[in-house]
Amino acid sequence: MSKATKMRFILAITILAIAGGMISTELSSNTRSIGPAADSAADQSKPPIWAVKGEVLVTNRLDVDFSKYMVTFMELGADRCIPCKKMQPIMKEIAAAFPDRVQVVFYDVWKDSAPAEKYGIQLIPTQVFLDQKGKEIARHVGLFPKEEILELLKKHGVQ
Repeated sequence: MSKATKMRFILAITILAIAGGMISTELSSNTRSIGPAADSAADQSKPPIWAVKGEVLVTNRLDVDFSKYMVTFMELGADRCIPCKKMQPIMKEIAAAFPDRVQVVFYDVWKDSAPAEKYGIQLIPTQVFLDQKGKEIARHVGLFPKEEILELLKKHGVQ
C-alpha cells in the first residue's frame, strides 16, 4: 500500500471515528473471539483458523481457512463505527442461517490495520466475499442490507 493510500485510509477512518462517536459495542452472542496472545498476526506458525459453525469469528489473524465453507463473508470495520454496528446483527443472522455453508469473519481494522492493508480497504465497513479457494467473488462498501447479501449468496450457490 503506498504512503498516500495509507494516509487516505487513516484519514477516512479518523473521519468515521469522529462522525460515528466513540461508543463501544461488542459482537457478544453467536461470536467467537480469539484472545490477543493467541491472535498475533505475526505468529502464523499455528494452523489456519475458521469460524465455528453458526458463529461470527472475530479475529485479527490473516490465516483464515476458506476451504471449509462455500463462501466466506468478511466484514472489515470497527466495533465503534455506527454503520459497522448496524452490520453486526446482519452478520450474526447470516452465520446462523447458513452454518454449514457461510463463514462470517469480522476484522476490527481500528485495532489492527493489517487486514485492511491485505484486502485493500479504504472505507469501512467493507464486506468482502471469498470462495473456497480464497478468491474474491464480491465486494461491497457501506451498510449492506441483509436481503442483498442473501441475493448475492444465492447467486453463488448458497441456498
